[in-house]
Amino acid sequence: MRLSSKEIVDVLGAAGEPTRLRILALLQRGEMAVLELCRVLDQSQPRVSRHLKLLAEARLVERFPDGAWVFYGLAGGGAARTLIREILSIADGEDPVLRRDARKLEDVTAERAAAAAAYFADNAAQWDQLRSLHVSDADVEAEIRAAAGPGRIERLVDLGSGTGRMLTLLGPRADQALGLDLSHQMLNIARRNVAEAGLEQVELRHGDIFDTRLEDGAADLVVVHQVLHYLGDPAAAVREAGRIVAPGGRLILVDFAPHALEALREQHQHRRLGFSDEEIDRWLADAGLPSVERRALPPARGEGLTVKIWAAARAPVSIRSAA
Repeated sequence: MRLSSKEIVDVLGAAGEPTRLRILALLQRGEMAVLELCRVLDQSQPRVSRHLKLLAEARLVERFPDGAWVFYGLAGGGAARTLIREILSIADGEDPVLRRDARKLEDVTAERAAAAAAYFADNAAQWDQLRSLHVSDADVEAEIRAAAGPGRIERLVDLGSGTGRMLTLLGPRADQALGLDLSHQMLNIARRNVAEAGLEQVELRHGDIFDTRLEDGAADLVVVHQVLHYLGDPAAAVREAGRIVAPGGRLILVDFAPHALEALREQHQHRRLGFSDEEIDRWLADAGLPSVERRALPPARGEGLTVKIWAAARAPVSIRSAA
């Protein structure tokens, strides 16, 4: 996609103001809340919000409401973002204003990491309690590796990344990897885990599993790990996940088989108590992925949860149809 002369002028006009350029430089490093931007820029919320509004109108940034907070990030793609990246790439790294902003951002990032660690510690008992109901993580992850198939992964997308475990598991095999999650607390934990694993090719982004804003066929491996049972419309999530699977690519769904542990609705906010093969097969077929492999991992004790792994493949483009 290319920009018209008017669009180029609009982009340059939106970016061509000192505070707005500073905002774009900060958001290039990752999404930030409005109040975090105010702290780094040392400007009032109304003033920063006005600048963000102009940048959003020029489609240079995207707005993500999250409860009482609002987060912003650079626009997901397109020629305008390419132009902004080029502008920022020639900025002087020794510029005193940009260096000061970077130092303040480091302080904000450190506070985020501390808050994320506290959040994870506060909820660790819940995670451990749930894990105790099913087979070990190591056994599940071994099956996920097998379902992903051998060889390199060109483009991996993990929907509902949570703490980033699928990214650290499969990311070392990926040339590029993207994790999307609606929870900024979880994204902060995932960023820490991905950084500790040294996975520089992994990007984490605030995103909606029902509307990923990714192109059709954007990934050759898509993973949805222990997410569907929280959703009000899991079928829609499967359709969206299937949409972004490239020809020849695979979609891996990991969740629970049907069970009767009603306490999980209140204690762990589960909306669905597992999924049958029939409904998963139907959703995958509707998403254009009729070829399904299934793996079942029953619990060590009878009253626990069976973990199911459904791996579906999209047919590759044949030479005849491509011609």
